[in-house]
Amino acid sequence: MNDSTVTVKGSRKHASAKWLLLIHQIPPKPDYFRVKVRRRLQRMGAVALKNSVYVLPSRDDTLEDFRWLLREIVAEGGEATLCEAELVEGITRAELEGMFAAERDAEYAALVTAAQGLANPGDAPAADARTAGIEAELGRLRQRMDEIDAQDFFGATGRKGAERAIATLEARLRRPREAAGGPAQRGGKEMQGHTWVTRRDVYIDRIASAWLIRRFIDPKARFKFTGAKSYNPRKGEVRFDMFEAEYTHEGDRCTFETLLDRAGLKDRALRAIGEIVHDIDCKDTKFGREEAPGIAALVRGLARAYPDDATRLERGAAALDDLYASLR
Repeated sequence: MNDSTVTVKGSRKHASAKWLLLIHQIPPKPDYFRVKVRRRLQRMGAVALKNSVYVLPSRDDTLEDFRWLLREIVAEGGEATLCEAELVEGITRAELEGMFAAERDAEYAALVTAAQGLANPGDAPAADARTAGIEAELGRLRQRMDEIDAQDFFGATGRKGAERAIATLEARLRRPREAAGGPAQRGGKEMQGHTWVTRRDVYIDRIASAWLIRRFIDPKARFKFTGAKSYNPRKGEVRFDMFEAEYTHEGDRCTFETLLDRAGLKDRALRAIGEIVHDIDCKDTKFGREEAPGIAALVRGLARAYPDDATRLERGAAALDDLYASLR
Protein backbone atom coordinates (compact mmCIF):
# COMPACT_ATOMS: atom_id res chain seq x y z
CA MET A 1 0.00 0.00 0.00
CA ASN A 2 2.91 2.39 -0.70
CA ASP A 3 0.75 4.70 -2.81
CA SER A 4 -1.66 5.13 0.11
CA THR A 5 0.59 5.76 3.09
CA VAL A 6 0.86 9.03 5.02
CA THR A 7 3.22 10.15 7.74
CA VAL A 8 1.49 10.89 11.02
CA LYS A 9 3.10 13.07 13.67
CA GLY A 10 2.18 12.93 17.31
CA SER A 11 1.83 10.16 19.86
CA ARG A 12 -1.04 7.74 20.24
CA LYS A 13 -0.99 8.56 23.91
CA HIS A 14 -2.64 11.92 23.30
CA ALA A 15 -6.34 11.69 24.03
CA SER A 16 -7.16 14.87 22.09
CA ALA A 17 -6.24 13.56 18.63
CA LYS A 18 -8.04 15.63 16.04
CA TRP A 19 -8.26 13.57 12.83
CA LEU A 20 -9.30 10.11 11.70
CA LEU A 21 -7.61 8.72 8.58
CA LEU A 22 -8.95 5.71 6.69
CA ILE A 23 -6.29 4.21 4.43
CA HIS A 24 -7.72 1.53 2.18
CA GLN A 25 -7.08 -0.60 -0.85
CA ILE A 26 -10.03 -2.17 -2.66
CA PRO A 27 -9.83 -5.18 -5.01
CA PRO A 28 -10.35 -4.22 -8.69
CA LYS A 29 -13.38 -6.50 -8.88
CA PRO A 30 -16.31 -6.31 -8.42
CA ASP A 31 -16.70 -2.78 -9.82
CA TYR A 32 -19.88 -2.06 -7.88
CA PHE A 33 -18.07 -2.33 -4.54
CA ARG A 34 -15.59 0.43 -5.41
CA VAL A 35 -18.53 2.68 -6.34
CA LYS A 36 -20.35 1.70 -3.14
CA VAL A 37 -17.36 2.63 -0.96
CA ARG A 38 -16.92 5.97 -2.72
CA ARG A 39 -20.59 6.84 -2.19
CA ARG A 40 -20.46 5.81 1.47
CA LEU A 41 -17.47 8.09 2.01
CA GLN A 42 -19.33 10.96 0.36
CA ARG A 43 -22.37 10.44 2.61
CA MET A 44 -20.09 10.49 5.66
CA GLY A 45 -18.67 13.84 4.55
CA ALA A 46 -15.10 12.45 4.34
CA VAL A 47 -12.59 14.24 2.11
CA ALA A 48 -9.79 12.63 0.10
CA LEU A 49 -6.40 13.57 1.49
CA LYS A 50 -4.63 11.63 -1.27
CA ASN A 51 -5.25 8.48 -3.27
CA SER A 52 -7.18 6.00 -1.09
CA VAL A 53 -6.69 8.10 2.06
CA TYR A 54 -9.82 9.74 3.49
CA VAL A 55 -10.08 11.95 6.55
CA LEU A 56 -12.78 12.97 9.04
CA PRO A 57 -12.62 14.97 12.27
CA SER A 58 -12.25 12.65 15.23
CA ARG A 59 -15.63 12.22 16.92
CA ASP A 60 -17.57 9.26 18.28
CA ASP A 61 -19.96 9.18 15.33
CA THR A 62 -17.27 9.56 12.65
CA LEU A 63 -15.17 6.87 14.33
CA GLU A 64 -18.13 4.50 14.21
CA ASP A 65 -18.75 5.31 10.53
CA PHE A 66 -15.16 4.59 9.56
CA ARG A 67 -15.04 1.39 11.63
CA TRP A 68 -18.11 -0.05 9.91
CA LEU A 69 -16.72 0.81 6.49
CA LEU A 70 -13.34 -0.69 7.38
CA ARG A 71 -14.99 -3.99 8.34
CA GLU A 72 -16.93 -4.05 5.11
CA ILE A 73 -13.82 -3.41 3.00
CA VAL A 74 -11.91 -6.20 4.75
CA ALA A 75 -14.89 -8.57 4.41
CA GLU A 76 -14.81 -7.99 0.63
CA GLY A 77 -11.12 -8.95 0.42
CA GLY A 78 -9.65 -5.45 0.63
CA GLU A 79 -7.21 -3.87 3.06
CA ALA A 80 -7.89 -0.98 5.39
CA THR A 81 -6.18 0.82 8.27
CA LEU A 82 -7.72 3.40 10.57
CA CYS A 83 -5.44 6.00 12.19
CA GLU A 84 -6.05 8.77 14.68
CA ALA A 85 -3.68 11.75 14.38
CA GLU A 86 -3.09 15.18 15.84
CA LEU A 87 -1.05 16.46 12.90
CA VAL A 88 -0.79 15.31 9.31
CA GLU A 89 2.52 16.08 7.64
CA GLY A 90 2.32 18.20 4.53
CA ILE A 91 -0.95 19.97 5.34
CA THR A 92 -1.97 22.43 8.02
CA ARG A 93 -5.09 22.23 10.13
CA ALA A 94 -6.49 25.34 8.43
CA GLU A 95 -5.91 23.82 4.98
CA LEU A 96 -7.58 20.59 5.99
CA GLU A 97 -10.61 22.37 7.46
CA GLY A 98 -10.74 24.42 4.27
CA MET A 99 -11.06 21.22 2.22
CA PHE A 100 -14.10 20.20 4.24
CA ALA A 101 -15.63 23.66 3.94
CA ALA A 102 -15.05 23.73 0.17
CA GLU A 103 -16.92 20.45 -0.32
CA ARG A 104 -19.85 21.58 1.83
CA ASP A 105 -19.93 24.98 0.10
CA ALA A 106 -20.23 23.25 -3.27
CA GLU A 107 -23.15 21.19 -1.96
CA TYR A 108 -24.85 24.24 -0.42
CA ALA A 109 -24.40 26.09 -3.74
CA ALA A 110 -26.14 23.23 -5.57
CA LEU A 111 -29.05 23.59 -3.11
CA VAL A 112 -29.25 27.33 -3.79
CA THR A 113 -29.34 26.70 -7.54
CA ALA A 114 -32.10 24.10 -7.15
CA ALA A 115 -34.19 26.33 -4.85
CA GLN A 116 -33.83 29.34 -7.14
CA GLY A 117 -34.88 27.21 -10.10
CA LEU A 118 -38.14 26.38 -8.26
CA ALA A 119 -38.73 29.84 -6.81
CA ASN A 120 -41.25 31.01 -9.41
CA PRO A 121 -44.31 28.69 -9.36
CA GLY A 122 -45.82 30.52 -12.32
CA ASP A 123 -49.12 32.32 -12.87
CA ALA A 124 -51.72 30.87 -15.24
CA PRO A 125 -54.04 27.89 -14.75
CA ALA A 126 -51.29 25.31 -14.39
CA ALA A 127 -49.87 27.12 -11.35
CA ASP A 128 -51.74 24.98 -8.78
CA ALA A 129 -50.47 21.70 -10.23
CA ARG A 130 -46.99 23.08 -10.54
CA THR A 131 -47.06 24.39 -6.97
CA ALA A 132 -47.92 20.91 -5.67
CA GLY A 133 -44.88 19.53 -7.49
CA ILE A 134 -42.68 22.32 -6.11
CA GLU A 135 -43.81 21.52 -2.56
CA ALA A 136 -42.68 17.93 -3.06
CA GLU A 137 -39.32 19.14 -4.35
CA LEU A 138 -39.09 21.52 -1.39
CA GLY A 139 -39.40 18.55 0.97
CA ARG A 140 -36.47 16.88 -0.78
CA LEU A 141 -34.43 20.09 -0.60
CA ARG A 142 -35.05 20.33 3.15
CA GLN A 143 -33.98 16.70 3.58
CA ARG A 144 -30.82 17.33 1.56
CA MET A 145 -30.15 20.44 3.66
CA ASP A 146 -30.29 18.32 6.81
CA GLU A 147 -27.89 15.78 5.29
CA ILE A 148 -25.33 18.44 4.33
CA ASP A 149 -25.70 20.17 7.70
CA ALA A 150 -24.87 16.89 9.48
CA GLN A 151 -21.59 16.75 7.52
CA ASP A 152 -20.75 20.44 7.95
CA PHE A 153 -18.13 19.91 10.64
CA PHE A 154 -16.51 23.36 10.40
CA GLY A 155 -19.33 25.76 9.58
CA ALA A 156 -19.07 26.33 5.83
CA THR A 157 -20.07 29.85 4.81
CA GLY A 158 -22.50 28.61 2.15
CA ARG A 159 -24.97 27.34 4.74
CA LYS A 160 -26.65 30.71 5.32
CA GLY A 161 -27.19 31.23 1.61
CA ALA A 162 -28.80 27.80 1.27
CA GLU A 163 -31.08 28.48 4.26
CA ARG A 164 -32.12 31.84 2.75
CA ALA A 165 -32.85 30.27 -0.64
CA ILE A 166 -35.05 27.57 0.89
CA ALA A 167 -36.80 30.10 3.16
CA THR A 168 -37.47 32.34 0.14
CA LEU A 169 -38.99 29.42 -1.74
CA GLU A 170 -41.17 28.51 1.25
CA ALA A 171 -42.39 32.12 1.52
CA ARG A 172 -43.31 32.25 -2.17
CA LEU A 173 -45.33 29.07 -1.85
CA ARG A 174 -47.05 30.33 1.30
CA ARG A 175 -48.25 33.64 -0.19
CA PRO A 176 -50.80 32.17 -2.65
CA ARG A 177 -52.29 29.98 0.13
CA GLU A 178 -52.71 32.97 2.43
CA ALA A 179 -54.09 35.16 -0.38
CA ALA A 180 -56.66 32.45 -1.15
CA GLY A 181 -58.12 32.88 2.33
CA GLY A 182 -56.30 30.29 4.41
CA PRO A 183 -57.22 30.05 8.07
CA ALA A 184 -56.40 33.19 10.02
CA GLN A 185 -56.28 31.43 13.37
CA ARG A 186 -52.79 31.06 14.83
CA GLY A 187 -51.46 29.52 17.97
CA GLY A 188 -52.12 31.07 21.37
CA LYS A 189 -54.84 31.00 24.01
CA GLU A 190 -57.52 30.10 21.46
CA MET A 191 -55.78 26.74 20.98
CA GLN A 192 -55.32 26.00 24.68
CA GLY A 193 -57.34 24.61 27.56
CA HIS A 194 -59.51 22.29 25.47
CA THR A 195 -60.74 18.74 25.42
CA TRP A 196 -59.60 17.50 22.01
CA VAL A 197 -62.03 15.05 20.40
CA THR A 198 -61.16 12.58 17.67
CA ARG A 199 -62.23 9.21 16.26
CA ARG A 200 -61.50 5.94 18.01
CA ASP A 201 -58.77 3.52 16.86
CA VAL A 202 -56.19 6.28 16.59
CA TYR A 203 -53.44 5.76 14.04
CA ILE A 204 -50.46 7.70 12.70
CA ASP A 205 -51.98 11.14 12.07
CA ARG A 206 -54.10 11.21 15.23
CA ILE A 207 -51.32 9.78 17.39
CA ALA A 208 -48.80 12.31 16.08
CA SER A 209 -51.32 15.18 16.21
CA ALA A 210 -52.18 14.40 19.85
CA TRP A 211 -48.46 14.39 20.69
CA LEU A 212 -48.00 17.73 18.91
CA ILE A 213 -51.00 19.25 20.70
CA ARG A 214 -49.92 18.27 24.20
CA ARG A 215 -46.19 18.81 23.68
CA PHE A 216 -46.21 22.14 21.81
CA ILE A 217 -49.71 23.67 21.65
CA ASP A 218 -51.92 22.83 24.66
CA PRO A 219 -49.90 21.34 27.56
CA LYS A 220 -53.07 20.70 29.60
CA ALA A 221 -54.95 19.09 26.70
CA ARG A 222 -57.38 16.28 27.47
CA PHE A 223 -58.37 13.76 24.81
CA LYS A 224 -61.74 12.17 24.10
CA PHE A 225 -62.50 9.42 21.58
CA THR A 226 -65.78 8.86 19.75
CA GLY A 227 -67.08 6.14 17.47
CA ALA A 228 -69.45 8.52 15.66
CA LYS A 229 -68.71 9.63 12.11
CA SER A 230 -69.77 13.17 13.02
CA TYR A 231 -69.69 14.80 16.44
CA ASN A 232 -71.16 18.05 17.77
CA PRO A 233 -68.59 19.50 20.18
CA ARG A 234 -69.67 20.61 23.64
CA LYS A 235 -68.39 23.72 25.37
CA GLY A 236 -64.63 23.53 25.80
CA GLU A 237 -64.22 20.82 23.14
CA VAL A 238 -62.54 21.01 19.72
CA ARG A 239 -62.31 18.25 17.14
CA PHE A 240 -59.27 17.06 15.20
CA ASP A 241 -58.78 14.62 12.33
CA MET A 242 -62.48 13.85 11.88
CA PHE A 243 -65.47 15.00 9.81
CA GLU A 244 -66.01 18.80 9.92
CA ALA A 245 -63.37 19.11 12.62
CA GLU A 246 -61.83 22.45 13.54
CA TYR A 247 -58.42 20.91 12.78
CA THR A 248 -58.27 18.32 10.04
CA HIS A 249 -56.96 17.72 6.52
CA GLU A 250 -56.77 20.91 4.43
CA GLY A 251 -56.00 20.54 0.74
CA ASP A 252 -53.32 17.87 0.48
CA ARG A 253 -52.11 18.46 4.04
CA CYS A 254 -52.68 15.95 6.83
CA THR A 255 -53.99 17.05 10.24
CA PHE A 256 -50.50 17.23 11.76
CA GLU A 257 -49.45 19.67 9.01
CA THR A 258 -52.63 21.72 9.53
CA LEU A 259 -51.91 22.01 13.27
CA LEU A 260 -48.33 23.07 12.56
CA ASP A 261 -49.55 25.81 10.24
CA ARG A 262 -52.40 27.03 12.45
CA ALA A 263 -50.16 27.13 15.55
CA GLY A 264 -47.41 28.94 13.64
CA LEU A 265 -44.78 26.36 14.63
CA LYS A 266 -41.61 26.78 12.54
CA ASP A 267 -39.41 24.12 14.20
CA ARG A 268 -37.54 22.25 11.46
CA ALA A 269 -37.71 18.94 13.34
CA LEU A 270 -41.50 19.26 13.69
CA ARG A 271 -41.74 20.02 9.99
CA ALA A 272 -39.75 16.85 9.25
CA ILE A 273 -42.11 14.80 11.44
CA GLY A 274 -45.02 16.36 9.55
CA GLU A 275 -43.50 15.16 6.29
CA ILE A 276 -43.10 11.63 7.68
CA VAL A 277 -46.70 11.60 8.96
CA HIS A 278 -47.96 12.95 5.63
CA ASP A 279 -46.23 10.24 3.59
CA ILE A 280 -47.64 7.49 5.84
CA ASP A 281 -51.14 8.88 6.38
CA CYS A 282 -51.76 10.07 2.82
CA LYS A 283 -50.10 6.96 1.37
CA ASP A 284 -47.95 8.91 -1.05
CA THR A 285 -44.29 9.86 -1.42
CA LYS A 286 -44.67 13.63 -1.60
CA PHE A 287 -41.68 14.16 0.66
CA GLY A 288 -39.90 10.84 0.24
CA ARG A 289 -38.73 10.78 3.86
CA GLU A 290 -36.47 7.78 4.41
CA GLU A 291 -37.78 7.41 7.98
CA ALA A 292 -41.37 6.84 6.86
CA PRO A 293 -41.27 3.03 6.33
CA GLY A 294 -39.70 2.45 9.76
CA ILE A 295 -42.17 4.73 11.55
CA ALA A 296 -45.05 3.09 9.67
CA ALA A 297 -43.90 -0.35 10.87
CA LEU A 298 -43.60 0.94 14.45
CA VAL A 299 -47.16 2.34 14.38
CA ARG A 300 -48.55 -0.92 12.95
CA GLY A 301 -46.97 -2.82 15.82
CA LEU A 302 -48.23 -0.31 18.36
CA ALA A 303 -51.80 -0.58 17.02
CA ARG A 304 -51.71 -4.38 17.19
CA ALA A 305 -50.29 -4.46 20.70
CA TYR A 306 -52.50 -1.77 22.28
CA PRO A 307 -56.23 -1.65 21.41
CA ASP A 308 -56.83 1.10 23.99
CA ASP A 309 -56.59 4.58 22.41
CA ALA A 310 -55.18 6.35 25.47
CA THR A 311 -52.40 3.76 25.69
CA ARG A 312 -51.62 4.19 21.99
CA LEU A 313 -51.22 7.94 22.53
CA GLU A 314 -48.97 7.36 25.53
CA ARG A 315 -46.74 4.82 23.75
CA GLY A 316 -46.71 6.83 20.55
CA ALA A 317 -45.72 9.98 22.43
CA ALA A 318 -42.63 8.26 23.86
CA ALA A 319 -41.55 7.17 20.37
CA LEU A 320 -42.20 10.66 18.94
CA ASP A 321 -40.18 12.29 21.72
CA ASP A 322 -37.21 10.16 20.66
CA LEU A 323 -37.79 10.85 16.96
CA TYR A 324 -37.98 14.59 17.64
CA ALA A 325 -34.71 14.50 19.61
CA SER A 326 -33.03 12.65 16.75
CA LEU A 327 -34.28 15.05 14.06
CA ARG A 328 -33.16 18.09 16.07
